Amino acid sequence: RYIVVSLSADKWTYYFKEAFGLFDRVGDSQVAFSQVADIMRALGQNPTNKEVRAILGSPSDDDMANKRINFESFLPMLKVVDTAPKGTYDDYVEGLRVFDKEGNGTVMGAELRIVLSTLGEKMSEQEIDALMQGQEDENGSVHYEAFVKHIMSI
Repeated sequence: RYIVVSLSADKWTYYFKEAFGLFDRVGDSQVAFSQVADIMRALGQNPTNKEVRAILGSPSDDDMANKRINFESFLPMLKVVDTAPKGTYDDYVEGLRVFDKEGNGTVMGAELRIVLSTLGEKMSEQEIDALMQGQEDENGSVHYEAFVKHIMSI
């Protein structure tokens, strides 16, 4: 049984601004460019670092570390990420099926770890370990349909 709460746009903006403020370490009502992705993720979005850099105007590494942004400039960026197309269950399963050499619904865990650490939005070893925990069977294989269901539920 769930309780559904409907919030007005003003209330959502208030909550977004509160979350934004938690990342303001200086007290100037701004955050570093490098914090924008973290704030978006804290607000339930899941942008890639590449998407965030594009939204910020492709800043240099120096700008990412030193430039700051206020809430009024941040809010439209959050809306852009929220409306970006998301991968579906079928998209992810199809992507992993490429690595299913035997056609039995599994991929080798070691191969999946390499893919996660080297392709696309590269994951750290710690992130991969957390994601893969309990996913490999006794042969070191991962049932990729169950794996995709697992990662989409996190």
